[in-house]
Amino acid sequence: MPAQLSKFSFEGPCRDYVHPWTESCVSATTGLGLHCLQESLRIYTTVYIIAFLMRRKRPTKEDVKKTLLGILQSTAFLSWSAFSYSMWICLLRQALGRFYIPTVSFLPSFLSSLSAIVIERASRRTLLCLYVSNVATETLFKMGLWRGYYSSISRGEVYIFALSVAVLLYFFRSKTNKQDQVYKIFRMIIGRYEETEYLRKKDSHPETSSRNIATDSAKNDRSIHRSSARHKFSILWKSFETYKYIINSLKAQSRDASCPHPYSCAHYILADSARIFSYGVCGQIALKLILQFKRLLQKPKLLKTIIFQRDNLNLAIFLGGFVGLYKLVSCTLRRIFHKDSHIYAIPAGLIASVTFMAYPNTTIALYIMWKTLQLLWNNAVENEKVPEIKWFASLLYCFSTAVLFHAAILEPQNLRSSYWRFLYTVSGGRIAVMSRLPMNVFGLETYKNLQDVLRKTKTTDQLTFSF
Repeated sequence: MPAQLSKFSFEGPCRDYVHPWTESCVSATTGLGLHCLQESLRIYTTVYIIAFLMRRKRPTKEDVKKTLLGILQSTAFLSWSAFSYSMWICLLRQALGRFYIPTVSFLPSFLSSLSAIVIERASRRTLLCLYVSNVATETLFKMGLWRGYYSSISRGEVYIFALSVAVLLYFFRSKTNKQDQVYKIFRMIIGRYEETEYLRKKDSHPETSSRNIATDSAKNDRSIHRSSARHKFSILWKSFETYKYIINSLKAQSRDASCPHPYSCAHYILADSARIFSYGVCGQIALKLILQFKRLLQKPKLLKTIIFQRDNLNLAIFLGGFVGLYKLVSCTLRRIFHKDSHIYAIPAGLIASVTFMAYPNTTIALYIMWKTLQLLWNNAVENEKVPEIKWFASLLYCFSTAVLFHAAILEPQNLRSSYWRFLYTVSGGRIAVMSRLPMNVFGLETYKNLQDVLRKTKTTDQLTFSF
C-alpha cells in the first residue's frame, strides 16, 4: 500500500522546488523555453518530413511552404507549453504565497496547455488529444492501482481491444465517406470488399465485375501457357506453376452469392491472411533494425540474431490471425443466413480479437478505445442526440496533459516510461532536477519513487544549467 496523503500544501521559495539551479524565475523559464524550442524543432522537422515523404508525390512550392509553416507552428506550440508551464508555477506561488497540491503541477500544466493548444493547427488538435488521453488513461489507472483502489484484470487490454474494435468495424461496414485515419488502416488490413462503398458499386455493376474476373483468368492462363513453353525445364518456373495451381484451386472453391469478394471464401481468407502476416513480419523486423541501427554498426553479427528472434512473429500472428478469423466468421455468417449485413462485423470483430493475446499492447488497446469513443460521440452529434461541444477535444487535451505533468512531478512511478523520457528530453533534464524533497510533506514518497524511475529509465537528476 502506498503512503497516505499527509499535507495539502507547503511553504517555500520557487528555488526550493521549481528551479534549484537558479534563483531567477525569469532565467529558469527562459532556459526551459529555449531548450524546448530546439528540441521541438528537431522533433517536428523529422515528423513533418516523414509524413511529407509518405505522400509519394512530387512536392510543389505550395506543399513545401505548408510543410515549413506546419513545422514552425507545431514548434511554437510545444515550446510555449514548456515556457508557460514553468511561468505559471512561479506565478501561482507568488500569488498564493505557498505551493498547494493542485498548483505544484496540475493547474500550471492545464493553463499552459490551454494557452498553447490555440497555437497548434486545428487539424492536429484531435490527434494530440487522442495521444495524451491514451497515456493519461493508463496513468490514472496506475494511480488507482498504486493506491489499492482496485486490482488489475488479467488480459484486460484484450477485453478493451475486443469491445472497441467490434464497434469500429461496425462503423467501418455501415458508414460511408470515411476519412478518418483508423478507417484507412482497416481498409488496408481488412480490405475494400468489406466496405459499404464497394458493396454499393458491386450491386450497381454486377456483370462488369464478373467479366473482369473472367478476362483476368483467361489472360493469366494464356500468359502461363506462353511462358511455360519458354521455361519448360526451369525448376523456378515449375515452382511458380505449382504456386499458381494452388492459388487457382483455392479460387475455384465455392462461395455464397452474398459474399462480396470475387473468388472463393477459402482464397479470400487464406490469401489475405498470408499477405497481412508477411507485412507484420517485415514491419516488426524493419522496426527492430531501425531501433538497433547504432548497435548493428558496432556489431554487425547481431543482424542474424535480430532477424531470427521468435518474438518477431508476434505482431504477424496477431494481424494475420485477426484478418483470417474476421473473414472466416463473416463468410460463415453469410453462408448460414445467405445474406450480407454490417451486423456481422460485431461477432466477427469480437472473435478475431482473440489473436490480440499474441501481441497484447496497452497503447494499441487504449488508442482503439479512445478512437471508438470519439466516433461514437461524433455519430451522436450527427444524429442530434447530444449537442456539439466545439472545444471539447482541446479541453480534454488540457486535462489529460495536466494529469501527466502531475504524475511526472508527484507520482513519476505511475507515468509511462516512454513519456517520462520524452519530458526529460524536451526539458533538457529539468523535469528530473526539479527538487522532489519538498514534496515529501505530501506523504507520497515522491523523492524515493523518482530515484527508482531514474534508475529504470537510465536518466539522471545530477545536471547543471547556466540558466
